[in-house]
Amino acid sequence: MGCWTVTHTNLDHLTRWESDWAGLRVVVAGLGLSGFSAADTLIELGAKVVLIDGADSEVNRSRADTLKIVGAADVLLGADHTDTLPLIDGLAPQLLIASPGWNPRQPMLAAAAEAGIEIWGDIELAWRVREKEGRKLAEWVVITGTNGKTTTVGMTESIFLAAGLRAIAAGNVGTPILDAVRDPEGFDVIAVELSSFQLHFTHSISPLASVVLNIAEDHVDWHGGFENYKADKAKIYERTKVAAIYNAQEPVVEAMVEAADVIEGCRAIGFTTGVPSPSMVGVVEDLLVDRAFIEDRRNSAVELVALDQIGEVVPRHTAANAAAAAALARAYGVEPAAVAAGLSDFDSGDHRIQAVARREDILWINDSKATNPHAANASLGAFSSVIWIAGGLSKGVSYDELVAANAKRLKAVIVIGLDSAALREALGRHAPQVPVIMASVGETEVDTATGTVVMARAVNKAADVAQAGDTVLMAPAAASMDQFSSYAQRGNAFIAAVRALMGEDSKE
Repeated sequence: MGCWTVTHTNLDHLTRWESDWAGLRVVVAGLGLSGFSAADTLIELGAKVVLIDGADSEVNRSRADTLKIVGAADVLLGADHTDTLPLIDGLAPQLLIASPGWNPRQPMLAAAAEAGIEIWGDIELAWRVREKEGRKLAEWVVITGTNGKTTTVGMTESIFLAAGLRAIAAGNVGTPILDAVRDPEGFDVIAVELSSFQLHFTHSISPLASVVLNIAEDHVDWHGGFENYKADKAKIYERTKVAAIYNAQEPVVEAMVEAADVIEGCRAIGFTTGVPSPSMVGVVEDLLVDRAFIEDRRNSAVELVALDQIGEVVPRHTAANAAAAAALARAYGVEPAAVAAGLSDFDSGDHRIQAVARREDILWINDSKATNPHAANASLGAFSSVIWIAGGLSKGVSYDELVAANAKRLKAVIVIGLDSAALREALGRHAPQVPVIMASVGETEVDTATGTVVMARAVNKAADVAQAGDTVLMAPAAASMDQFSSYAQRGNAFIAAVRALMGEDSKE
């Protein structure tokens, strides 16, 4: 960190656009979309900004040139710049903005914390600058969870738009949050998806409504343990004003609401895929109903939407996401008809329980977004006889519960990924009768094949064992970056391989 001392700067006064940001010395760690928008915002506010990114890439050099033109004090690219805090005008920085991928134990962030320098993420900065004279002040509804965030935030946005509101989905998906809050017209409401990384670096947001969809082991390497991961997720409920919405079928999430320090008058609202109790949104005879945001909630319910209006196949987790989105919208005051219209209009897009083809009564499903065991469990639970394509970058999670819960529905498992040992060991313990077929070569030798080639192998091997009534489900329960650039590329590789197998007869 250098031979200099830090005098802690109190930043509590920075609560709106017109606050005195001029001259504030800020380091922005990371030059991705969120880091770029944070730096651009701070430069516009008059702060002295130095950006640091470990990748000296063409994209980053282009972004660096743009930020220097608009007034960045400096942009430092390359791994040799990421371990120490830079001086700004010969003085210590007063604030560090951390991009979501930057681990709090990373040397530069750890040094900042030790020195008493405040660390925010782009979400915290956006909350601090959202209020500006002459611009509409949007309410925030915020969404987190191990799985289902992107679907739920999209559903929520769709409902708000159906209600005639100026609304946008932002944060961890779609539009960077700072771009949304700086929109000249402003919004009535912003549906904000928040990852556990983003929540770690938030300190003062006070949303209208908040929800944790579910909790399962994920990103334990980044957080340094499951308890830390849960604690960061639970931060979403702090200072909620109207409705702290929780998954009534997950006691861990309900406990988060009970422990949260919310604004006086905020209600705890449950959602469930079963019959709802009072103050809940849930399902009755294939109808999504509200027993929370009505006067006589003890004795009646209001119908929101029939599940078959949401989609052709509505697995339990999709119904849960719809219930959560409906609760967020109802907390804002959206009428039931707009909830129905928004959920009916919503298109979940590719790579999430996506039917790719059906031939000879064999259904081929792409769920590349199932990047952890919890998400894969939701997919597996929707089908009865499954040839499961699984594996990838495991992120240190356990597969025992997933395999044990679904062993009876597994007909065969086709393994992809460069490190499949944990998955194969779990299969050996809990589903020893299920054939395990390798599409990757395993850990004993290096597989030089591209992810596309490996996926084609997997699809062909699945076709060899699939029979009428089976579902071939590509739900990897792992991240994609060992063999693919993203879950989308992995999903597209699966689609292409299935179409090649089917020839001209394939259909989505």
